[in-house]
Amino acid sequence: MITVAEALSRVLALAPPPQPEAVRLSDAQGRALLEPAVARLTQPPFDASAMDGYALRLQDLPGPLRVIGTSAAGHPWTGEARPATALRIFTGAPVPAGYDHVELQENVLREGDDITVMTRSAGRNIRQRGNDFSLGDQVRPKRPLSAADIGLLAAMNVPTVTVARRPVVAILPGGDELVPPGAEPRPGQIVSSNDLAIAALAREAGAEVRLLPIARDTEESLVAGFQAAQGADLLVTIGGASVGDHDLIGKVAQEQGLDRAFYKILMRPGKPLMAGRLSNSALLGLPGNPVSAMVCGIAFMQPLIRAMQGLPPHLPLRRARLARDLPPEGPRQHYLRASLAEGADLPLIDPFADQDSARLSLMTQADALLVRPANDPAKSAGDLVDYIPLHL
Repeated sequence: MITVAEALSRVLALAPPPQPEAVRLSDAQGRALLEPAVARLTQPPFDASAMDGYALRLQDLPGPLRVIGTSAAGHPWTGEARPATALRIFTGAPVPAGYDHVELQENVLREGDDITVMTRSAGRNIRQRGNDFSLGDQVRPKRPLSAADIGLLAAMNVPTVTVARRPVVAILPGGDELVPPGAEPRPGQIVSSNDLAIAALAREAGAEVRLLPIARDTEESLVAGFQAAQGADLLVTIGGASVGDHDLIGKVAQEQGLDRAFYKILMRPGKPLMAGRLSNSALLGLPGNPVSAMVCGIAFMQPLIRAMQGLPPHLPLRRARLARDLPPEGPRQHYLRASLAEGADLPLIDPFADQDSARLSLMTQADALLVRPANDPAKSAGDLVDYIPLHL
């Protein structure tokens, strides 16, 4: 068995280079930029008023000043600034050359066409030309595009962007005991949930998902499943990767030409994890236990999918303080479901007493996975620990 760090390194080595495609900006949310987006204009394109008030010359204060015109958004004033004059101006309107200050309307006394500044603002209340971005500025966040990114790119007058093609992830659940949701299980059968949970994790990381029919515990059924996955960037199998008489994934994958990177890791839950390359696809063989499958999906599948899009694969671990004492850890890196609560400086993290890897209900109740390294010594309440948030 190998360590989690070594296993992750080998998994990430399976990622092919990201493939570019051009998409409309309206379709780009959540996508990963492969090429910088370049501003096609300057914003603001002129010195703009940050307030409703009066544009004037500081040297003429406090006045009185004669109001000689109005500048509004979309309707600039085109005259020439003169001494002892002012313009009525509104937020976002151009400030004409020659005026160097905008005074708030509530600080001004107006009598007819004359104003006197009663109180002067500390700032100039002018947004300088280009103070947001300038023609030629480049944007390439190393994360999926957010709503704010879309707004910025739209303001930069960028209609299309070059993003990474979404990796196609085929998900193949296996087992004679499984039936799809909505079916009536016969004695000895259970409803298949892992495939839908893993599909959700894959989409969360940016993948396009192909859910394959449940494979039965026969070599013929598994071969058909592997063939149905052809063309996918990543094939994720669930269950059947252990060493029981009915666990055939490894055997069939080898017969289909799997170049295996590893099998079994020093991790709990999730020891029976398999990875490798099958033809032109990466392959991850996840355990069948529900929580084990999800933890491995978070720790290995999601980083691989992010790497396939040219994104940093590792989301940074967060820090918290233990809410209670913990005994020494064993020889495998342990991911414990835990709750989070507000602390004095950092969150307080409290791992559940029950860590049964078959209990999905505990996974939904958890706020985080507390990460304990292999052979971690005993910890006391208040000690600093690392965790992976489950709800971003």
